[in-house]
Amino acid sequence: METTAGEEAVPRELAAVQALVNTIDLEDNDDQLDSPEALRRFLTGQGLLEASQPVGQADLGLALELREALRAMLRCNHGEPLDPAALEVVNRAAAGIPLRVAFDDQGHPVLGPASAGCRGALAALLAGVAKASAQGTWERLKVCSADSCQWAFYDRSKNRSGRWCSMRTCGNRTKTRTYRSRRRTGS
Repeated sequence: METTAGEEAVPRELAAVQALVNTIDLEDNDDQLDSPEALRRFLTGQGLLEASQPVGQADLGLALELREALRAMLRCNHGEPLDPAALEVVNRAAAGIPLRVAFDDQGHPVLGPASAGCRGALAALLAGVAKASAQGTWERLKVCSADSCQWAFYDRSKNRSGRWCSMRTCGNRTKTRTYRSRRRTGS
């Protein structure tokens, strides 16, 4: 949740994925994507959608379903088993929002959306996941291990062992609970 001075930025291809996952605060149940217009503002703010593009209720449903499936997949990045239902949602979404390979000015392949609009914006998010996976940075995007939090964060630890969005809040709460539990049981 927090950023301290000197931290490197989240890789560009993952920034929008992290932002999408973090559009809901699970502790307060505050969902920023509560309407198609809110989704349009989010996608426009991420530079993925032109403000004039239409966004409908079906687009919102797909974005919310994709958000939660990506959150579930991020749990795998700190050792939890893959949720087959989340994988199915992401695969179904990817099939419905086609991607294409094009080549940049220097002849390098670039994966991107095959269409414009909201579905194209969501395709760009998935293209970012593919690029990050190829670069080895996808595994560093995780969700906080605190069940009440689940905030997406970029693990900057040298050994990729980060488990909480913030050691000062979620990490400290978890460690304090574990300590108190051990004291009660006498372990």
